[in-house]
Amino acid sequence: MAWSTAEVAKLAGVTSRTLRHYDEIGLLRPAFVGSNGYRYYEQEQLLELQQIMVLRELGLGLDAIAEIRAQQTSQLEALRLHHKWLIAERDRFADLAKTVENTIQELEGGDTVSTENLFVGLDRHSEQAHRLAEEAEQRWGGAIESHSKVKGWSDEKWQAVQQQGHDATVHIAELMREGVRADDPRTIEAVDAHYKWICHHWTPTKEAYIGLGRVYVDEPRFVETFDQIAEGLAGYLCEAIAAYAQERLS
Repeated sequence: MAWSTAEVAKLAGVTSRTLRHYDEIGLLRPAFVGSNGYRYYEQEQLLELQQIMVLRELGLGLDAIAEIRAQQTSQLEALRLHHKWLIAERDRFADLAKTVENTIQELEGGDTVSTENLFVGLDRHSEQAHRLAEEAEQRWGGAIESHSKVKGWSDEKWQAVQQQGHDATVHIAELMREGVRADDPRTIEAVDAHYKWICHHWTPTKEAYIGLGRVYVDEPRFVETFDQIAEGLAGYLCEAIAAYAQERLS
């Protein structure tokens, strides 16, 4: 049995555009293309799509997913691995739920809250940094240092670093609005602030930094975020990062 792009999109809850994009980048090819030019998918492709969607839910980018799928030996092996990841995520959220439940019960009972258990599963800085490091590690390697760099940061430190990144991005957006070229010396200097912000988390090589710029245009979540600052910013930033890397990174 075969399903059309529209049918698969409805079945999986994705858009037809997403399926076409997966085909274009070689991530998910249809089983065949009909004489009418339509793409058709069979059970094997539906299993592959499930795998892609599971990995996306776990926070991995498309490049990382492509690498994982290229290295796997069978769909069954992949499913077993993904099941382990999902169980780990389930357990993590179960810990968070238990922490909140215990706090509610203690407050309702008028007891003093047990401070030693108050933040179980809530080391949000380390968790967020670890996810960033894992995705970067999947793409380029050498970025796992992110976790150790930010572990133990205070809220003030975290907010200050995040503000630095915001300010750098806004400055680059202002140059784009003024019509300044992405490889202009002024833009290069502005991107230097962005690079230094990234270095708070991990220190990318020339290739890794250029790769990060590509992620900004390849990943819809980044495009949407940057478009909220200035439409077209993701593409401009990608070009500016490439120019900066070519000029200043070895």
